[in-house]
Amino acid sequence: MEASRSTPARTSRHGPDSSDPPSTSTRTQPLTDPRQEPRLQTEPRGGVPDVTDTIAGYHRACEALASASGSLAADAERASGFRYGHEDWLIQFKREGAGIFLLDPVALTRAGVDWNQFNGAVGDATWILHDAMMDLPGFADLGLRPRRLFDTEMAARLLGLHRFGLAAVTEHYLGITLAKEHSAADWSYRPLPRDWRNYAALDVELLIELERLMRADLERHGKTGWAEEEFSHILAEGTSGVPRHEHPVPWLRISHITRLARDRRGLAVARALWTRRDELARSYDIAPTLLLSDASIIEAAERKPRNAREFRAVRSLNERVRIHTGGEQDKMFERYAPIQRAVKPSVWKTAIQEALALPPRDLPSMPAGGCANDAEANAPRAMRLWDRRPERRERLQRVRRVINQIAEDTRTPAEVIIKPQIIRNLCWTDDPAGRDVDAFLREQGARDWQVALIAASVSRAIL
Repeated sequence: MEASRSTPARTSRHGPDSSDPPSTSTRTQPLTDPRQEPRLQTEPRGGVPDVTDTIAGYHRACEALASASGSLAADAERASGFRYGHEDWLIQFKREGAGIFLLDPVALTRAGVDWNQFNGAVGDATWILHDAMMDLPGFADLGLRPRRLFDTEMAARLLGLHRFGLAAVTEHYLGITLAKEHSAADWSYRPLPRDWRNYAALDVELLIELERLMRADLERHGKTGWAEEEFSHILAEGTSGVPRHEHPVPWLRISHITRLARDRRGLAVARALWTRRDELARSYDIAPTLLLSDASIIEAAERKPRNAREFRAVRSLNERVRIHTGGEQDKMFERYAPIQRAVKPSVWKTAIQEALALPPRDLPSMPAGGCANDAEANAPRAMRLWDRRPERRERLQRVRRVINQIAEDTRTPAEVIIKPQIIRNLCWTDDPAGRDVDAFLREQGARDWQVALIAASVSRAIL
């Protein structure tokens, strides 16, 4: 039975209204005894696999996966924080009857493999991923095309788990905690150490068991239809080839850029440094923050050094970026020291001088409303702006109370029932009472189950 047609027993009410609706938990019961300590799984049951980076090995992997059955557990690793791009440097798969495979997509692509052979090998199997939007774009870039999806993170959110990271979900359903120590590793490093391969293999080790248990839980709570709509939406979004959340003015994403909101000359310095940093990072294939930190950009923009002495006083512009974690990551970062040393401080000095020499008409300014880091927002998030329009604020509060009540009645987190920004956009319009709420929600990206669940109640609330 669809959850939209049923009303589970109600739980306690939410507290006072806040800037975003609070989460409501679906009180799913763990399938293991909560009094027992979770078991630590340190390695895959079938052992730690090697990395497949040859055409012959790839063919063997495809043959094994084709002869196996059931869903396909999948994951990918990137070199975020080390490399400029976001391409996959390792992809992991598991299927019952075939075991785990670790594939090197960069080496295999260079070797000329046909990724359609992989698509044919797994056919219409459901791909199980955790937080699929992180990995689907990379799979699509390679030419891998899942036909069906089960996202264990989205399932956990729909079921109202308080923690929905992979380790937390495996603890909840299986009583197993995974040994996870290399999440921030430089996955472009070769050869991959055994510990890293072990970490990568554990990411797919338990996904097949999780899918079975979570499907049963979704069915038990009447949310199977909701989940399937969400999975279809995620799959379409993740494989569309359209970049997610691409900011129309990327340099405005500098951390703490709002400190320069009223300083147009400072904004010009920040823009110049960001632009030069991005050009160099792209050409050297290195993470931009390993060349110059955002904090250094903000400091330079505030101080605006106009001569050699003032420039030298901004130490961060004259020193190589060093990352100190106290662990093995330090050695990974040191691999990029030659590139860092190749970028001389004079590069930043020139960029600053050019920005300081701009005529006033060419100076940038902060977007109205200060939403520098929210390219998607139409209605403001800051409640101080809503305070200036009390009728809109009251409307927003009424709708939020309705959403919170539905969240309680269906035992589903409010932010899963509807994206908070959609509700803000609706309530910020001049004449929401004259709107077709169903059509508005769909135009804003709401799924059918969400519209069916809330449209009528929201329509009454905005009158």
